[in-house]
Amino acid sequence: MKIAITGATSQLGELVIQNLLTSTEAENIIALVRNVEKAQSLKQRGVELRLFNYDQPETLIPALEGIDKLLLISANEIGRRTPQHQAVIQAAVSAKVPYIAYTSLLNAPTSPLALGQEHRETEALVLQSGLKYTLLRNNWYNENYLANVQHVAETGILYGSAQDGKISAASRLDYAEAAAKVLSTEGHENKIYELAGSTSFTLADLTSYIANASGNAVDYQNLSAEDYTQALTVAGLPSALINVIVDADIQTAKSAMFSDSKDLEHLIGRKTTLIQDQVTTLFN
Repeated sequence: MKIAITGATSQLGELVIQNLLTSTEAENIIALVRNVEKAQSLKQRGVELRLFNYDQPETLIPALEGIDKLLLISANEIGRRTPQHQAVIQAAVSAKVPYIAYTSLLNAPTSPLALGQEHRETEALVLQSGLKYTLLRNNWYNENYLANVQHVAETGILYGSAQDGKISAASRLDYAEAAAKVLSTEGHENKIYELAGSTSFTLADLTSYIANASGNAVDYQNLSAEDYTQALTVAGLPSALINVIVDADIQTAKSAMFSDSKDLEHLIGRKTTLIQDQVTTLFN
């Protein structure tokens, strides 16, 4: 059984491979990468590397020869994802790959998130391909909220536009474990999993976790979308990223990030990782 992973040097891709290595021999894992040099650590663990560049179609079909299962991790170039994903799916069909799993978005068909459209388009391409499939509809990562917690603790303020919207996020490792489980076990063909955290938190909850871990007083300050956009612009973030962050908060306030689905904890066989535990770790 040959299992191939796109974006194998991405944070999620590397975690999926690490999890696969606990249940599958390295010789059965194929890392599909744009830069072979960046993937030498995977090669040292016995994982085969194959050049795979979405923007170089000639690399795609040869890299998928002999593959039994393909994990398509959604590309990171927002606005270019659909054509890139389409190229991969078409190559999988041409290479006679029988099965594909795709990392989509929670409640993709109805998600109000701006990111949702490219995921909907990709899901349609997967379903139209005739391949056996699994759609892994991932909610937001805990890590999306952890990058600036040290700064928040220092300044005492967490800014956002999510109001009191509940966020059912999980750790990147949780999602990686679920993907590895789907790839390495049977019974997941033609299924859709809505993957979200076992518990939920608000941004006000997050400030209390940061305060408890750091010992500093921290408050959540809700801003209008316009003011939040301005604050992020002043902070120097690129406009495309700002649009994603602000849109996510606006839709969080409308319950887009909340889910009571237990698909993720059922796949990984445990409760998902609490963000407060990850916050605590950052201050220890």
